[in-house]
Amino acid sequence: MTKLCAFVLLGMPAFGQQPPAGFVNPVKKVLKEGGVVIGGTIQAANPDTAAIMANAGFDFLWIEGEHSPLTLETTRNIILLTQGRKAVPFTRVPVNELWTAKRMLDIGSLGVIFPFTNNVELARRAVMACKYPPAGDRGVGPGMASMRWPVVGGYAKWANDNVMVITIVERPEAIEHIEEIAAVPGIDVIFMGLNDLSYGYGVPGQLRAPVMQAAVEKVMKAAKKHGIAVGGPGGAADIQRMIGEGFRFIQGPSDLSLLQTGAREFFANLKKAGVERKDPVPLY
Repeated sequence: MTKLCAFVLLGMPAFGQQPPAGFVNPVKKVLKEGGVVIGGTIQAANPDTAAIMANAGFDFLWIEGEHSPLTLETTRNIILLTQGRKAVPFTRVPVNELWTAKRMLDIGSLGVIFPFTNNVELARRAVMACKYPPAGDRGVGPGMASMRWPVVGGYAKWANDNVMVITIVERPEAIEHIEEIAAVPGIDVIFMGLNDLSYGYGVPGQLRAPVMQAAVEKVMKAAKKHGIAVGGPGGAADIQRMIGEGFRFIQGPSDLSLLQTGAREFFANLKKAGVERKDPVPLY
């Protein structure tokens, strides 16, 4: 009873409330129409924080399953908390394996973000993991997923059309094979892991280095040829430039970085207002 009350207080619709007939993944729809989507990244294992992020204006939540302590149970709670809110839940898995994707999809993630998609075999594996037979290899057990997405006509067929496959290219090897990767049917987004790529090319953190710009151009060309959106990470100062370069699926800041930025702005505004205070002494 306590858990149910918590969901009601957070403005959740009742479980089982169906979306309207013909409802489609809004992120997938916008990308198909040539638009741009921006997501907020979830790193903190805190459903309350995620609920705020889900209604803050982001198009999707990038639930971080590779570089965070999030458990499967916490991820499930975060996905449930997106119901009735604006942002669509996607989850990055730690490795490109069938079972990692299946667990995220079966708890209601509407897209899987696959790291280190370095070649065509891994690209095909990513697509197959997200599709029910005969289109793919996803195991049929949609009870919990259909609780989050109780769509008219049933979840399974709808999922094959609406679950998104986001493959990350973040090694020079992937850029070398980008033509074959982009040609794999079923990929919705090729996401450029720009930071990892910069390390791979020997220019750590230099995202505007010539070798990095050449990689971006190569990915853009291949993706355009096959009608796939290109994604990348970006802060507020980067997004206008990224859109101009052709990026349309943008991973925005994390919950933790936004909290840190907000705290810094708070104390900066105190200083501007003339409030004198000593910085606290850290405890080590």
